[in-house]
Amino acid sequence: MPDKTFEKIKQELKKGAYKKGHYFKYFTLATLGVDKFARLRLVALRNFSDDLKMTFFTDKRSKKVLHIKENNRVSLLFYHHKKLIQLRIEGIARINTDQFQIQKSWEKIGTEDRKDYITAEAPGSTIDDPAQLEYLKEGDYFSIVEIDPFRIEYLRLKRSGHTKIKYYLSETGWKSEYLVP
Repeated sequence: MPDKTFEKIKQELKKGAYKKGHYFKYFTLATLGVDKFARLRLVALRNFSDDLKMTFFTDKRSKKVLHIKENNRVSLLFYHHKKLIQLRIEGIARINTDQFQIQKSWEKIGTEDRKDYITAEAPGSTIDDPAQLEYLKEGDYFSIVEIDPFRIEYLRLKRSGHTKIKYYLSETGWKSEYLVP
């Protein structure tokens, strides 16, 4: 049972990365701020590889990038409200610095979506009027963040009884154990 469920988890995450409108497309990312407060925000899952690496895009001036540089341990929360599945994932994040991969991903982003990475002011900066937002004529602040998970908690809610399974990465690969829901 846990192995079949693990394969289903991977399938759903892969769909989240590539299928528009999938419930796992957006997830909550938690980082620890330099002030030791947890910071939560929604990000979009852009890639999910066979080795479980997850990718999202961000502006390199964002607070999440600073937080990851300070403490690269992150938590992710996915929820599929139709299937009543919650995934809590813990992992190690890193900022991808491979200029070839960055350029390749940038070229796939539509013109309108590129605006998220070319604002003159950094994300979270105070502005007087959103309609007066300024954009760079050249350059961008596009960045790729990759997360290697080391723990996944699966929770399936059912009237007949919930199921909770913890998957964790060991030296010999992924292991699992059932938990009290």
